[in-house]
Amino acid sequence: MENPIKSTPKDVFLHLFNIVTFYLSMIGFIILYVQYVNVLFPDKLNYYFTSISDLVRTASSILFVAVPAYILTAWLLAKDLAVTPEKRELKLRKWLTYFTLFISAITIIVDLMIFVYNFLNGELSARFALKVLVVLLVACGVFGYYMWDLKRKDLKSKLPKILAIILAVLALGSIIVGFFIVGTPVDQRNRRFDEQRVQELQMLQNQVLNYWTLKHNLPANLSLLQDDISGFVVPMDPDSKTPYEYKILDPLKFELCATFARSNNDLDSRFKTAPQYAMPNDSFQQNWNHETGRTCFTRTIDPELYKTPNNKI
Repeated sequence: MENPIKSTPKDVFLHLFNIVTFYLSMIGFIILYVQYVNVLFPDKLNYYFTSISDLVRTASSILFVAVPAYILTAWLLAKDLAVTPEKRELKLRKWLTYFTLFISAITIIVDLMIFVYNFLNGELSARFALKVLVVLLVACGVFGYYMWDLKRKDLKSKLPKILAIILAVLALGSIIVGFFIVGTPVDQRNRRFDEQRVQELQMLQNQVLNYWTLKHNLPANLSLLQDDISGFVVPMDPDSKTPYEYKILDPLKFELCATFARSNNDLDSRFKTAPQYAMPNDSFQQNWNHETGRTCFTRTIDPELYKTPNNKI
């Protein structure tokens, strides 16, 4: 009776590395396409473009590294099996294969359960159905491939090579699609600069309002907002390091200006907010839509909202 072939340290490393990079690749595909669905079918009640773009960058990074690593280790394993076909019977290989089948089967069942539940609950939408479809396609693809690999007899089949090419092209294409949906790395950097500009303008707006509430007049310039006790330092443009523009229009109206790298009106017009009176505790409800280049935001203070015992308006 022949002794069963045993796993070598090299076998353990290649099989574990291969399966981990495979799982990472599949997770990356699911995250990426779910976020693409979020962009193409936005939810008005829960739409955060920054969060979506962060997840797209994360998933793209995973695919960019994990997919080539998976294909490389799969090629090395196939090359090793061609020399030593008996290694197909390695216990480690079979355990990992059956474990992957188990995970993909459970994923398919749970995904279908969620689909049926939401269908019966009357909450089925194109957005939700597409997300379910993404998970279902990935899980079914994994289950089908590993079932075929487990049962195949022809070790010289070209199907694994064809699937590897399809996987590489699909991964690269998915990453490129992200550039059109969330922007190139340069676009993302400019967007983050613009988001910081808006946040700093919001801080300046609140400081101006606090100044007016306490002193009943607008500050003549932004340097008067500097406070060594509270630690507030007047911010400057994060990229050019130039001061933000500030102008008094009348005793109850002021203007803040900044130069933006890009427009934020391309996200979705349905999420724009209407111009409002400035309120220090609710600055995120203001209209901060801007175009590329210099943009000014006019704020009018409603004195009825800031009445104090010493208010002499």
